[in-house]
Amino acid sequence: MKNFNLKMRGRLFLIIVFCEVVFCVQLWAGNDKSEKKAKELHHAILTLDSHNDTPLRLMQKGFNMSVRHDPRSDHSKVDFPRMKEGGLDGAFFAVFVSQGPRTIQGFEKVKQKANAIFDTLYAVVDRYPDLAGLATTPGDAYRLKKEGKRAVFIGIENGYAIGKDLSLISTFYLRGARYITLCHTKNNDICDSSTDTLENNGLSPYGVEVVKEMNHVGMMVDVSHISDKALKDVLSVTKAPVIASHSCAKAICNNPRNLSDDLLRAIAKNGGVIQMCILNDYVKTPQPNPTRDSARAALRNKYHNFEGLSEDEMKAANNEWYSIDVRYPQPLANVSEVADHIDHMVKVAGIGHVGIGTDFDGGGGVEGCFDVSEMGNITLELVNRGYSKNDIRKIWGGNLMRVLSKTEKVAQRYKASCGCR
Repeated sequence: MKNFNLKMRGRLFLIIVFCEVVFCVQLWAGNDKSEKKAKELHHAILTLDSHNDTPLRLMQKGFNMSVRHDPRSDHSKVDFPRMKEGGLDGAFFAVFVSQGPRTIQGFEKVKQKANAIFDTLYAVVDRYPDLAGLATTPGDAYRLKKEGKRAVFIGIENGYAIGKDLSLISTFYLRGARYITLCHTKNNDICDSSTDTLENNGLSPYGVEVVKEMNHVGMMVDVSHISDKALKDVLSVTKAPVIASHSCAKAICNNPRNLSDDLLRAIAKNGGVIQMCILNDYVKTPQPNPTRDSARAALRNKYHNFEGLSEDEMKAANNEWYSIDVRYPQPLANVSEVADHIDHMVKVAGIGHVGIGTDFDGGGGVEGCFDVSEMGNITLELVNRGYSKNDIRKIWGGNLMRVLSKTEKVAQRYKASCGCR
């Protein structure tokens, strides 16, 4: 009976998946006026995703970014063919490092890990020069779009990558990184995480120096994942606008990773931008599923909360995580619910302070935008809600590129004032 029930659940899951695919195809493939308008607009503007974890895939042997993958079979959400299919012009690919020991040995190991990911990203861009190019400025993004190539920006997820060495901020900037997410799911020497216990009471004294140095170098400060107190501290220190590369509105989904209305307003006042994330648990509160929650908790315990894993261990952990999702499928949020967050953030922070950061390959994906090939459905939903072309241009990359440009100008002023190069 147990095996029979498992088979029935599997068949039901496949039916749901099939219906979702049919729904998405119909949603984007129609011929009515709004769909035509959305298609034309989507391909005319610069479209950028501020955060995906595809380098986790690239670090696995045999993953080919030039080949179209099936997200239902190998769980991959991003590759160059699907970026083109979904009309996504570019993305920030995260140099993600999990939190590990805060020791000399730990810092050396994580530095080597970060550099290995940089090397992999450079190798991929070099391998497919007709498909993509490295981007570090807004001008690069617009140029690559005209050339019909995907823009590969780089961001660092988790300031643990710099350890206690401020000079690494400049080193990683010169390697192409344009933002650093100050922490991840655990506290580090820079600040407290939104999902860990109180340690630094926000931004640490060292963290203050990190933010100042990022301003001096021209590196965007990413406040996703950090605690509310740490975010407020950052805003009191930074001379440049900040980004939240992948966060949602807490008023709609009360997750500790999401941002309150007060914080949305504070980021807007700073001139920054909040990039709407489409990870399901941040979009809507998940339905209770104790069996699945227990299985996930056991998996986290088995793999030490996914910290300090080798490539083979990380691959095995991912496979087991996806297996849990198949056994206990979770109802997905949809594109309409994603747009509800965008509506709310625009209402609270203003149209000039909202963007999109999917967290694809790091858990992101909703019904109607399950992978990068379906990005146009977000544009269609925004068109249907009455957003103008200029509004959508800002949301899809204009606001983010404005912050990147402003951050560079702040750095240039600093270098001019101190006679630095």
